[in-house]
Amino acid sequence: MRTTTAARSALVAALTATALLLTACSGPSGADDLRLTPEAEPEATTAAPSPAEPVQCADPLASYAPDGPLPSPDALPAGSTMAEIRERGSLVVGVSADTLLMGARNPLSGQIEGFDIDMLREVSRAIFGDPDRLTFRVITSGQRIEVLQDDGVDLVARAFTMNCERWEEIAFSAEYYHAGQKVLVNRDSTASGIADLEGQRVCAPEGTTTLTRLEEFSGIEPVPATTHTQCLVLFQQGRVDAITGDDTVLAGFAAQDPYAKVVGEAISDEPYGIGVPAEDTDLVRFVNAVLERVKADGTWAASYDRWLGVLGPAPAPPAAVYGRTP
Repeated sequence: MRTTTAARSALVAALTATALLLTACSGPSGADDLRLTPEAEPEATTAAPSPAEPVQCADPLASYAPDGPLPSPDALPAGSTMAEIRERGSLVVGVSADTLLMGARNPLSGQIEGFDIDMLREVSRAIFGDPDRLTFRVITSGQRIEVLQDDGVDLVARAFTMNCERWEEIAFSAEYYHAGQKVLVNRDSTASGIADLEGQRVCAPEGTTTLTRLEEFSGIEPVPATTHTQCLVLFQQGRVDAITGDDTVLAGFAAQDPYAKVVGEAISDEPYGIGVPAEDTDLVRFVNAVLERVKADGTWAASYDRWLGVLGPAPAPPAAVYGRTP
């Protein structure tokens, strides 16, 4: 039996309020540092490539190989970036607080949690022997490079696609998750993919590869928003017809809104890496050693099953690609 218009309107209003609350709830809690908030206006990133990074990029997946076995927290190399972080007392990380399943604030506990957060917790464990020595800075997609360049954070894990253009400005870990761009539409839509949305308004966060890729489809009206959650609000208000983004993000939206569905095959490959300041190559190598461990010991698969099981059984973790040199 079809839901009445009144019932749908009431539910949409409630879902919209929930989405707005998730954004608003990105206020201080515990170790959160919210000097950059989801409402902040992202600035264009025009800085020249760091001299520590090569300007050529043969393979965006290629990162820096680990320097041997992962050291214990009490045996970090003297003078290393990791030792400095340990001395400071916490690992400062840029994250999302409103991307359900990847990085979102739990409305009951107030804690930010998800698959991205689990990866950062393992880096904290490797540095401190404690997975909870994290200071969160909630950022938008458009701020991911900015905060790594201005010494605002040590790492960024926020559904961060690796590409050659970004490698000119920052460094990345090896790939830790492989996503793909899809589209979320109304449950009653007949669209089977993004190519069927000609003449419609499609939302994506500004500063993302997903928004740029919309330019490849003629007749689609791209609608930028500050965050994915803002796209969801516009969608539920009827101000956009669809949302495009990585399947991980859209899966979270579909879990929140029973009137929405994810359709089509992935139109892109989105390899996620953990962002690191370009000059901190020792930290990149260390993070890669952590990722090697969690992929091998079952931690990665357990995290996938917990957060992303809605997408199906856990696949094999992405294989690391190395070979980059300063």
